[in-house]
Amino acid sequence: MAKLNEQEFQAYLKQVRALAEGPFEEIQKEVEVTNKFPQEFFDLSIKNNLYRFSLPEQYGGWGMDELQILQVQEEFSRGPGGMRMHLHYAADMNWRILDDFGNKELKDEYMSQFADKSVFTCFALTEETGGTGADLHTMAVKDGDDYILNGEKFLISHTDCCEFAYVFAVTDPNADKDKRLSGFFVPVNTPGYEIVPMPHMMGCRGAGHAGLKFTNMRLNKKYLLGKEGDGLKIAMHSLSVSRAHIGISNLGMAQRMLEMTIARAKDRVTFGKPLVARQAIQQSIADMGTEIHACRLMVYDFAKDFEAGKDIEMKAAMCKLHSINTVKLVSDYMLEIFGGIGYFEDCVYGPVERLYRDCRAMWLEEGPRTVQRLTASRKLIANGGVIEIS
Repeated sequence: MAKLNEQEFQAYLKQVRALAEGPFEEIQKEVEVTNKFPQEFFDLSIKNNLYRFSLPEQYGGWGMDELQILQVQEEFSRGPGGMRMHLHYAADMNWRILDDFGNKELKDEYMSQFADKSVFTCFALTEETGGTGADLHTMAVKDGDDYILNGEKFLISHTDCCEFAYVFAVTDPNADKDKRLSGFFVPVNTPGYEIVPMPHMMGCRGAGHAGLKFTNMRLNKKYLLGKEGDGLKIAMHSLSVSRAHIGISNLGMAQRMLEMTIARAKDRVTFGKPLVARQAIQQSIADMGTEIHACRLMVYDFAKDFEAGKDIEMKAAMCKLHSINTVKLVSDYMLEIFGGIGYFEDCVYGPVERLYRDCRAMWLEEGPRTVQRLTASRKLIANGGVIEIS
């Protein structure tokens, strides 16, 4: 399919919002109980091109630029958090890691299969006994033309709906920390690959969180991403881009929360006056809108830098950091202004209670605020505090 023109693009944004706030919300009622997406969710996502829109044209995608991809993501982020988590990943790391670091053989075979979800992946970096950086313990030992993997992963999303896993493991324990790790594109039907179930989460249900266990898992060298020792570089680059996508996810949720809050404040009358007419409520609404507007501008600025090929690590971290602060403030004000009815599962204004739970996954997803501050501060110090705007 050819690129969308501006009119078609705006129509697609409306289509995605209607899907997120309509059919997806209905499906989520079941998902809140089962913690598993039904096939209907995947079918609707395929039908509405949510696996296709972000892909480059040569792989059957629409060739959108980064800003357009982020704008689409803002719309589906207004819906259920687990579905947002799945689709946010689908629009970025799911295909981009293989495109950026896979060899020609793998790309020729699999890149065109992302568009209709014939191929889907998970990102297996975090470990319970280590972390998400150089301190991993999963080992990949070279054996002729193969690697033998042993180890465990923890808190991994999308494990129940993927055909491949991006797995990061130690290939040289004696190397400098930047060269200890390598990345692999692992078929999940490989003998020795095991999914370890985990309990239901507070929010973002249905996103397939589990642990992974690798026991003498033999993998041909063709599944190596980049070169041996590139693992940390691959993981950190991929997370940098994805952190801005977390930023737009928080923005989508926060924007819907603000709209619901204003609607409630207009309707709720106390002592003969609607809440929206009270200065204390106006102060809160102004703070909510200001943080949302700033968040949107930050993410859009990131997108311009990304398209220009600039270093995006600092701004991506800032986007995620500020967006967490934003959605935290907005969700707290939302619940305060809604009062008691916002604490119930069913609310005529929208999923107040569930959004409040869903957004708290963002404190942790792909790195907490402390990590974002450290990442941003390194660049700020190196640049003497200078921040350029695109």
